[in-house]
Amino acid sequence: MIYRIDPTKDLRWTEFVKRHPKASVFHSVGWLQALQSTYGYEPLVFTTSPPTEELKNGLVVCRVESFITGRRLVSLPFSDHCEPLCDSNEESDYLICNFQAALENQKLKYVEVRPTDDNFSQTLEKNKFQPVTKYFLHTLSLIPELPELFRGFDKDCVQRRIRRAERACLVERCGRSEELLKDFYGLFTLTRARHQLPPIPYAWFRNLVLFQGEALEIRVA
Repeated sequence: MIYRIDPTKDLRWTEFVKRHPKASVFHSVGWLQALQSTYGYEPLVFTTSPPTEELKNGLVVCRVESFITGRRLVSLPFSDHCEPLCDSNEESDYLICNFQAALENQKLKYVEVRPTDDNFSQTLEKNKFQPVTKYFLHTLSLIPELPELFRGFDKDCVQRRIRRAERACLVERCGRSEELLKDFYGLFTLTRARHQLPPIPYAWFRNLVLFQGEALEIRVA
């Protein structure tokens, strides 16, 4: 049996994301609210947990409707990755099987899932999902002290630029103000243009600041 919940209204989702080790910022209610407010995407969570019980798993998606790309479910748009939250391969398989059954009559063009776990990728392929594109996910542990972190950086690409910034007395500003957001957005759009990419709406970042609250901080140098 599969159940659908609204993660922006069901308080169980917030608590589940807080305690699940595979959860990321992309699962957070603030991120989902920003997607909904900016682009009109409807967030949904599919789970095998009944409404009266604590959540044990969940696959969060957004319903996307476009005259260009058709009607589809994406987990999640404008997000680097979004791991389905399950505790075992058996649970993952059960969730995906029930998820597919629930969508049989939805007339969707396709469903897109962006997992980071290779085991879950195998679960998807076993259930007739096809890999379309693969990406690299780069992570950095922040547990070591700053000197150790610095020594781990590439000497030419990173260390030299940090030293140059120190010599130039570069000042970092932190906060959540509109002024900082505008400064960040100006630098961000310049970078996008340099890579020949279209700009992302300013409203997206403003909504992130609004809905993420104190969990978000803008840093501009």
